[in-house]
Amino acid sequence: MSTPSSHPSFWRRVPLAFGAFFSTLSNAAYAARVEKLSLPEAAPVAPVAPAPAPAPVPTPAAAPVILKEATPDAALQLLALLQREARLIDFTQENLGSHADADIGAAARVVHEGCAKVMREYFTIEAVRQEAEGSRIVLQEGFDSAQVRLTGNVVGSAPFTGTLSHRGWRASSVRLPKLSEQHDAAILAPAEVEL
Repeated sequence: MSTPSSHPSFWRRVPLAFGAFFSTLSNAAYAARVEKLSLPEAAPVAPVAPAPAPAPVPTPAAAPVILKEATPDAALQLLALLQREARLIDFTQENLGSHADADIGAAARVVHEGCAKVMREYFTIEAVRQEAEGSRIVLQEGFDSAQVRLTGNVVGSAPFTGTLSHRGWRASSVRLPKLSEQHDAAILAPAEVEL
């Protein structure tokens, strides 16, 4: 019995059959390809119409993020207060490279005291967390990520257990003085002319 040269011989088909048999058992992707080949060519199977997609469930539209426009007046006013009480701008604008460490330390003490005075007079500052720094705390699911920043190896989801490395700060009240309409907040400290 002769076979056309385009078809493998019986003896060539025997190892192919065994190979296909074991590959079909061990490899699902291969089995799917063999299954497609075994469909009769004479009677093509009509493609199965995909099931109609379920109607999309309307998801509530996320509220647009509204960014507050910060007016610079309050920041400039605070900077002016820090200059007036602590000479902060003078200190930061000074080239400290030519000064001795003792002189810098003395100036830093004046700046520190003035800044502390401004903070006490115009703000009420409180700790975000009441636990002592270094204590172990547990953050449950839904914790306020604006109040607590996770650091280190952050993996998974809450609850998180960690060590409080900084209690954080929050301003519970701000008492900046009111400004008149004519006040130019951009003038942080007027130039001084001695007569």
